[in-house]
Amino acid sequence: MGVEVMFYHLLHKPLEAALPQLLLKCLERDWKVVVQTGSEERCSALDAHLWTFSDDSFLPHGTKTDGYAEHQPIYLTTDQDNPNEADVRFLVDRAEPPALSGYKRAIYMFDGNDQDALAEARLRWKAAKSEGFEIAYWQQTQSGGWEKKA
Repeated sequence: MGVEVMFYHLLHKPLEAALPQLLLKCLERDWKVVVQTGSEERCSALDAHLWTFSDDSFLPHGTKTDGYAEHQPIYLTTDQDNPNEADVRFLVDRAEPPALSGYKRAIYMFDGNDQDALAEARLRWKAAKSEGFEIAYWQQTQSGGWEKKA
């Protein structure tokens, strides 16, 4: 089975609200994850957020500064590495993707209110299609859920 490349179009709720729910689904499937951010600041903010996003839950994860990357179920980075041998790669904040062929799934999350992010997502879609990946497009609903559009 080939790599599934999915595009998640954020419209009504920010990344901080949407990302934890998708990460939980990955962990339920026993998939390891790498979340690649576009900046160190965003990486640090997500690191703090994933410990506190819910009153009754947290997402186990780590960063380069925590060490033991190979043991992290979710690894946050700005780099193109895959030290925990992740099955799924999330690309947020317009992070520059590595080669995606080693993953089960690659997920681009982009802000639909940012015209530059939209334009870049379109380019990523064309590139993924030309590489022969299976592609899906999900648009965020008013309630923060997802509706498959393509």
